[in-house]
Amino acid sequence: MKSILYVAGEGLPFIKSGGLADVIGSLPKALARRGYDVRIVLPLYQKIIDKHYDKLERIGTVPIHSGWINQPATYYKSEVEGVIYYFIEHRDYFERSELYGYPDDGERFAFFQRAALDLLYVVDWFPEIIHSHDWHTGMIPLMSKVCYGGDDRYQRIKHAYTIHNLAFQGNFPPEVLGQCLGIDYYFYDNGSVRFDGGISFMKSGIVFADKVTTVSHTYAQEILTPEFGERLEEVLRFRREDLWGIVNGIDTDVWNPKTDKLIAKNYDARSFISGKKANKKALQEEMGLEVRDDVLLMGMVTRLTRQKGVTMITERLNEIMGLDIQFVILGTGETDAENAFKWLESAYKGKAVYYAGYNEELAHRIYAGSDLFLMPSMYEPCGISQLISMRYGTLPLVRETGGLKDTVSPYNQYTGEGNGFSFYSKNPDDMMYILRWATDIYYNNQPAWKKLVRNAFNTDVSWGHSADLYERLYWSM
Repeated sequence: MKSILYVAGEGLPFIKSGGLADVIGSLPKALARRGYDVRIVLPLYQKIIDKHYDKLERIGTVPIHSGWINQPATYYKSEVEGVIYYFIEHRDYFERSELYGYPDDGERFAFFQRAALDLLYVVDWFPEIIHSHDWHTGMIPLMSKVCYGGDDRYQRIKHAYTIHNLAFQGNFPPEVLGQCLGIDYYFYDNGSVRFDGGISFMKSGIVFADKVTTVSHTYAQEILTPEFGERLEEVLRFRREDLWGIVNGIDTDVWNPKTDKLIAKNYDARSFISGKKANKKALQEEMGLEVRDDVLLMGMVTRLTRQKGVTMITERLNEIMGLDIQFVILGTGETDAENAFKWLESAYKGKAVYYAGYNEELAHRIYAGSDLFLMPSMYEPCGISQLISMRYGTLPLVRETGGLKDTVSPYNQYTGEGNGFSFYSKNPDDMMYILRWATDIYYNNQPAWKKLVRNAFNTDVSWGHSADLYERLYWSM
């Protein structure tokens, strides 16, 4: 049996700010079902304390020494569906209103990474593989090799490192290397962790891990280019032979229209016509839209950022609403985008509605009640929303990039193949062309639309195939 420790800045079912949490909540569980000893370590954030503290088992407190840092870490434990979760408590570092985005993030996550490695001493469990995720854990492969160089138990561990979004790199002043990580400046001087005059946690992970992965095959190719490489493309090309692109899946137990308790009526591939109709009506009533069972209802659940293609949408709001459609948006983000969608709701009462913020329960109902799901991302390492929408028989309309290209097959009007709609360029004209085409099919070719919905239902969005590839990755190490 293989033993694997996942180290991440967030993970379901305890804490989420993005798609990383979905992966941590799903992939280890899929591997545990295959007989792996899988464990996860996370920071103990305030939001976890508020909801889950009573369910956690206290392990103990030990001092953490990392550079100038000399602080205690208290460890906790919980088990969910065969996976052990460990939590690292430090009141000043982690009991805050948000997860990331603070001036001392370099210090906070230096402490977290050192405490995650010291955890192995505390529980006397040394895995064969440590799988680190995103910038929050990028120093772990180097720290394991250098800071524990005299301990064979650490030196035998192999390291995988996953890039979920290359744009967020964990770049900090060079002083963080010695003062917070306890690592010699030799690694700055030789360029292996140096970036923009400081250090990059993500670059370190790419350089020192045994294998590097990212979350779709297409994104693995895109990040080797200047357009998508975020100035790390040369480093990634250096590791090309060790770079794997493995598309994410979703937790098909949580996201299951047949058993979902958060939607108005359960349904599956055989009963989707009546099921979608009932959920559309319930969503329209909940959101104050005109109740019509014959209208195309388009949904969007997203962060309102340029990455997600929101600018293309806000530039064409009047044109979009000129179609006979209803539009539901759930999300928060850039002020200009939020203001544009607030204007949309006021200008098109009964046809458009914007929910500012994030509401997990409402997200379920949007996936179930919508006919079309809009996701025109500028870049998308993998994407989760298009997978969920297909799981609920809601056709995704996406831009062909990253994981969206890998998972959404565009409709072929000659063969009837496809599970959604897509366009390639970053031009809003192309987005509108495909949206008009999708709208025309909905109103004038229902047999073709229903076949696409069945194709979407039949798309495997589970972790099955992806878990196979991760097994191959681990065994290759």
